[in-house]
Amino acid sequence: MATPIFVDTHCHLDSHYFPEGADAVIARAREVGVGGFVCIGVGDKMRGARDAIALAERIGPSVVATAGVHPHDAGVMDDDVRAELAALATHPRVVAVGEMGLDYHYDHAPRELQRSVFAEQIALAKRVRKPIVLHTREAAEDTLAILEAEGVREVGGVVHCFSEDRAFAERALAMGMHLSFSGIVTFKNAKSIHEVAAWAPLDRILVETDAPYLAPIPFRGKPCEPAHVVYTAKRVAELRGIALEELAEATTANASKLFALAPASC
Repeated sequence: MATPIFVDTHCHLDSHYFPEGADAVIARAREVGVGGFVCIGVGDKMRGARDAIALAERIGPSVVATAGVHPHDAGVMDDDVRAELAALATHPRVVAVGEMGLDYHYDHAPRELQRSVFAEQIALAKRVRKPIVLHTREAAEDTLAILEAEGVREVGGVVHCFSEDRAFAERALAMGMHLSFSGIVTFKNAKSIHEVAAWAPLDRILVETDAPYLAPIPFRGKPCEPAHVVYTAKRVAELRGIALEELAEATTANASKLFALAPASC
């Protein structure tokens, strides 16, 4: 079987996370078989999105970008940000809107505002016909209610850094969402995530790092980078009882289809 190629479906490669530059980070990932990268464009109003797009344009088809307003930043959504986000969402290198959603753990923005900005971005995704990248933390019921009320099934998307239970997964899958597993799936106490990773349909799962966060074992507690997605993939394959090559082939095909991504051979 050919050497497996992996896709990191959620990484933050901003210069303040990786002062050495994204090129060096991507090069290390390619050395271990990571051939595709979904660069999340959030933060500093729309600067994060602009930078992600610029990186995708410079590197080529194996790197794509998203554009969105993170729930932590819901308070920045004014008319200027709204207009720029709408424009960037139509960019050919932008493959999804987000990450967006709700975060009731940190509550960096008022919950009511988080909910309205979340709903607004789903509406934008539907207008531009692109999937969403979903962030949800300690807000499961409100997240599902907004996804359903706003008709996310029209465009689908991905539950990034899946950390909920099977009941949540079933409802999300019914709305056309994919489930993306991060380094958390390698943690011993993440039992509900293990269950979902073992059970979820193979054609609806993805792997990611959320770099520079959530490094998998054996890097837990250290900065995470896209090369580490291989460790997450190994654990998901182990939980499913399949070969790593099979898991890589499936998740890369899923990512390529969802995000119009062309992973590079490594």
